[in-house]
Amino acid sequence: YISAFFKSLMRESGIILDTPVRKNMTDTCEPKEQSVRNRVRRMVETVISQLTERFELGKVRARKEMQLTARCYRKILAHTVMCAVNRISGRRVLDFDRILAR
Repeated sequence: YISAFFKSLMRESGIILDTPVRKNMTDTCEPKEQSVRNRVRRMVETVISQLTERFELGKVRARKEMQLTARCYRKILAHTVMCAVNRISGRRVLDFDRILAR
């Protein structure tokens, strides 16, 4: 995903792909912007991890496409509801340990 060719293909499709740089590459973004990117990336990785581990989204138990999409929608809706419950309760949004322990 780091190659300039792939980035140009994605840009033609209307997708701006921003990948982290390697050690031997020069970083052109500002440190403040980089910290925002890292924070967003950690949040996305946490949500993906929760969906695959806690909600078992990685296991496919569907024979038809409609069953698969309905299953994915239910899991994402459950995750969103749990985030809303945490926000209403004044806890961190992705802190599901207290909800699931009860």
